Amino acid sequence: MNRIYVIQANLLAEIDKQAEHGMERDYPLAWETIHMASCSKLGQLLAVKRRVNPEMAAIACTLHDYGRIVTGKQVNHAPNGYLPLKALLQEYGLFTAGEIEILAQAAKNHSNKQKIGTPLEEIVKDADVLDCHQYGQTLERPEQRARLAAVLAELGM
Repeated sequence: MNRIYVIQANLLAEIDKQAEHGMERDYPLAWETIHMASCSKLGQLLAVKRRVNPEMAAIACTLHDYGRIVTGKQVNHAPNGYLPLKALLQEYGLFTAGEIEILAQAAKNHSNKQKIGTPLEEIVKDADVLDCHQYGQTLERPEQRARLAAVLAELGM
């Protein structure tokens, strides 16, 4: 199986494990499941358009909310997911140390929508707002709305 499938299957298992804990969550686990899968595909498509590695984009978009999945909390979920995500990726044995750092940094930085990061980080940010938009989620911060407008314009929408 390819790495995208392995990561998504394992993240679904992690989401199932979290459901057993019954903790109070800011977002339902059903949303986390849908958002993970659809962000992954959006990221992969944006990567093809922008000539960035589509596999890494799909994986980074799959994992970007790992901090919220494991903590249940929206506040600081991106930086709070950095170390747990690195540990998880090391366990899988599918990635080089450099790839682990790139993926973990993309997750850590995705909520900082106004700061320009690496091309991969920008894809994660754009896929995130685009996915929230397609499901009718309110984008509360001005920088989220500005990013959405820019990605919609890029896509001719």
